[in-house]
Amino acid sequence: MKRREFLQASVATSATIMMGGLAHASSSVPLGKAEHCVMLWLGGGMSQIDTFDPKKRGDAKQRKAGSYYDAIDTAVPGVQVCEHLSKTARMMENVTAMRTLNHDVVDEHAAAANRMHTGRPTGGTVTYPSLGSIVADQRGAVAEGVPAYMLLGYPNIARGPGFLGPKAGYVYSTNINSGPAGLARPKSIAADRIERREGLLDSVRNAGSNRFRGDSKFSQYDAAIAESLRLAGPEFMKVFDLSREPDSLRNEYKSEFGQRCLLTRRLFQAGVRFVEVSYSDNFKNGTGWDTHNGGQLNQHLLIQDLDAALATLMADLDKHRLLDKTVILVNSEFGRPGGFDSGGGRGHHSKCFTSVIAGGGLKHTGAWGQSDEVGEQVIEKPVSVPDYFATALAALQIDPAANLYDGDRPVPITDLGKPIAELF
Repeated sequence: MKRREFLQASVATSATIMMGGLAHASSSVPLGKAEHCVMLWLGGGMSQIDTFDPKKRGDAKQRKAGSYYDAIDTAVPGVQVCEHLSKTARMMENVTAMRTLNHDVVDEHAAAANRMHTGRPTGGTVTYPSLGSIVADQRGAVAEGVPAYMLLGYPNIARGPGFLGPKAGYVYSTNINSGPAGLARPKSIAADRIERREGLLDSVRNAGSNRFRGDSKFSQYDAAIAESLRLAGPEFMKVFDLSREPDSLRNEYKSEFGQRCLLTRRLFQAGVRFVEVSYSDNFKNGTGWDTHNGGQLNQHLLIQDLDAALATLMADLDKHRLLDKTVILVNSEFGRPGGFDSGGGRGHHSKCFTSVIAGGGLKHTGAWGQSDEVGEQVIEKPVSVPDYFATALAALQIDPAANLYDGDRPVPITDLGKPIAELF
């Protein structure tokens, strides 16, 4: 090969790699048929060994590593879960517990939460979008008049759109009874007064449109106002009225976390594409899912909440013919070690832990991968966070080999993740 030909070939190859074409070639996994996705976020770090990857019983007082609870069989032969997941156990044919998820962030909750929302490490000058924002950007809302992405919990940059911008952002609500902050209209203001206010606002908007014609910033601001007015209308706000649901169903969902899951089904029926449900009842056991020290003693209360909410959500979605159309993710920033700390709780562990993917029309296996005898090391079938994200995206009919664009710069939609082909 001549020197000029070699240089031309080298430049072409480098360009292909930089554009994501070589390392991120189109996926051979067929796309799924799901339309919605919900992420159940268990902030603090769910213990895999005490939930979806049980091992032999340990003893906190004797500092003997092992599970804190007994294991029970599930609907999938050979797959067991913690005794406090009894309702979910009966529905494990709809579930795959990813038992070999792993990343390299251990002691920093914020960085690990960012990793499990964006699928990428923090650092550099790029703010990467969350999974919810990626789905919102790629697929938009299912129906008009609703946001593509709803957050039932507190806002946080890790959950945000990053370089995708506000159009891929979320609408959030911390109170399921009143709806999104800033959108619920005060009951003390009469309808005719609201109408007069909106008329005055229309006059201001029209004047601004004439004055700032062609100004992109004003156009974005005006579009945000229009979106807010539409979302504050009665059609969308009535979705948050859970009193329209039977008391028997609300009782099955149980806790506040469960009620948020019930609201999620209603949001999907209204046309929302992606919902994150944050477990906010953090101190039911003293520590939330971050079960250091005494938080371990009443960890079962959290697990029982999760069990009731997850199992009821799956059954409820199935009743409304939405389970095969909805990808359910149970996610946390990392797991916990098999051993106990000096206070009888567990520390942090990211080298091998469990997240869950359920529903979505996938070919579920109950569990994926194998960890060692205390759930701390991957034995077979490791799953990276990008692989986990790529699997969810593929199930949602989004090409996991596609590129996003930070301005003119192409950015692979995941950090070169590959979907788990056996689930499709």
